[in-house]
Amino acid sequence: MEEIDQFDRHILAALQQDGRLTNQQLGERVNLSPSQCSRRRARLEAAGLIEGYSARLNRERLDYGLTAFISVMLNKHNRDNARRFAELMRRLPNVQEAHALTGEMDYLIKLVARNLKELSAIISDELMPHESVQTVKSAIVLDTIKEGTTVPLD
Repeated sequence: MEEIDQFDRHILAALQQDGRLTNQQLGERVNLSPSQCSRRRARLEAAGLIEGYSARLNRERLDYGLTAFISVMLNKHNRDNARRFAELMRRLPNVQEAHALTGEMDYLIKLVARNLKELSAIISDELMPHESVQTVKSAIVLDTIKEGTTVPLD
């Protein structure tokens, strides 16, 4: 891992909270000059510790109020099948996350949909008929207790 000091940790923590901070604002928060923040931010980006910046959108306000977790088991366990399934995941815009797992199921997918009809179409028309898929199980989120993207920086 890239060597980071307490100033770097404070910069990373501040940027996790608000990636739009200017170097001036960042400097005020972490007690460094804007030019020092600029150099450190550039170094953290170049080292791959900061992968990018994005806006968190309100799914419900954008009419994507349904979140579901889908468990998938592949019909064959080989590289070609895994590659085909990964291509499907990258192609589906509703998929927010897709993770390969150990244990009973091979993949866990988090996706958003406008409603049950759209979720059903994704499962019935995209996932179940896919050549690599054997089993699909879904669970609809009733309430989100905690959701985030921050990494602990102790």
